[in-house]
Amino acid sequence: WMGSVKKPKLCDKVSHGADRISNLPEPLMLEILARLPTKYAVRTTTLSSKWRKIWPSLPELDLSTLDFKNLEAFVSFVERFFNSNMESIGKLKLVIYDPYDKIKATATRWIDVVTSRRNIQHIEFVYNTNYLRNDKIPVQSIYTCETLVHLKLCGVSLFNAEVVSLPCLRVIHLESAEYRNESTLEKLISVSPVLEDLTVISTFNENRFHENVLQVRSQTVKRIHMGHIRVVIDAPLLQHLIIDTGSEKHFEVINLGLSTKLHIYDDVGNEVYNYVFIHDILTDIAKNLLRYSNLGPVLQFRNLCHLNARFPISDLEMLPTILESCPKLESFTLELVKNRYTRGEKKKDPKVMFSTVPQCLVTSLKFVELRRGITRYEGEIELIRYLLKNSKILEKLRLDVYYTQKTKYDFLKEVVAIPRCSNACEVLVL
Repeated sequence: WMGSVKKPKLCDKVSHGADRISNLPEPLMLEILARLPTKYAVRTTTLSSKWRKIWPSLPELDLSTLDFKNLEAFVSFVERFFNSNMESIGKLKLVIYDPYDKIKATATRWIDVVTSRRNIQHIEFVYNTNYLRNDKIPVQSIYTCETLVHLKLCGVSLFNAEVVSLPCLRVIHLESAEYRNESTLEKLISVSPVLEDLTVISTFNENRFHENVLQVRSQTVKRIHMGHIRVVIDAPLLQHLIIDTGSEKHFEVINLGLSTKLHIYDDVGNEVYNYVFIHDILTDIAKNLLRYSNLGPVLQFRNLCHLNARFPISDLEMLPTILESCPKLESFTLELVKNRYTRGEKKKDPKVMFSTVPQCLVTSLKFVELRRGITRYEGEIELIRYLLKNSKILEKLRLDVYYTQKTKYDFLKEVVAIPRCSNACEVLVL
């Protein structure tokens, strides 16, 4: 005979599990809730009265107006949270959609209140209104928030800053933000002593994009993302530069890190415009390569296979450094143009000095084209000689140069007499 065993009901299991969780120490329960978005943490109030008691003590508030049936319910909830927990809040993340500016004044007050607290470390505030109205939230209380580590503001207007004290700020993210003048933003950046990550994204229709230039000077920043901002960057520790650009190059780098990665995103897609601003960008890069080559290891573009460069004869001295920086280069086209001299500036001939043989000449370079539509320059034959004598796997050297009939014949004799490292190399003179 076998006795029957009563099978526990599913609701008993759930109830038992819920009781076990509810009996956890309050600090542990608070830690569990802190890992949830606020809207999910609030739902735990249905479990027991103990959860209802704990969730208002959360150290962060992460909400969107889309989580509520209307703006009034959103405002009511945030106000109740602030009233019960303002002293302990360390992170505030609010995304507000307010097409008619109904809660603009209230949202402004929230920022002022939060930044006045000593323990706030993380602020993300996104304010979206009707794009035709384009009203911004005025912000003036963030400049002396000494505990702030992370600041993201979208849809705000920054007031002029007389005093800035942000000793802990590591991240600045400003998107569709207005500022009365560039000095306000420049001061915010330059006096943040531990700033590492900077993002400033504007829009095409803002007038300052066409007029003013932002000076970014930081001895600590490692990552910069600029969107449609005219900017000059001086950041010796920079590791990662992201540029959102339009129909022209609108940034200049005067100082950057030795291993900076550059990402350029073009919003226009016009080939003519692309050629112009990418040419300007590469010229800046080449000049930085030349400057840093005297200080230490040359910057490396390890995956670059094809390079088309165009610069004045006076900048030909950059060529050795460029080749050294492209160890896998397979195809290289160089066009030399007339030098540009200002009045009173003394003309100078380039001095191309190859102290070593770049790796690409030994292992990868197969095609070289040299173009010039100007008179012959001093050192041209020596450059050709260097390429032919040291390029081990070169397959074709194309010389598109301007000569009269007689001088071209003399030039050909010189070229033919040059020994070639690659037996397969074909030389074409056009």
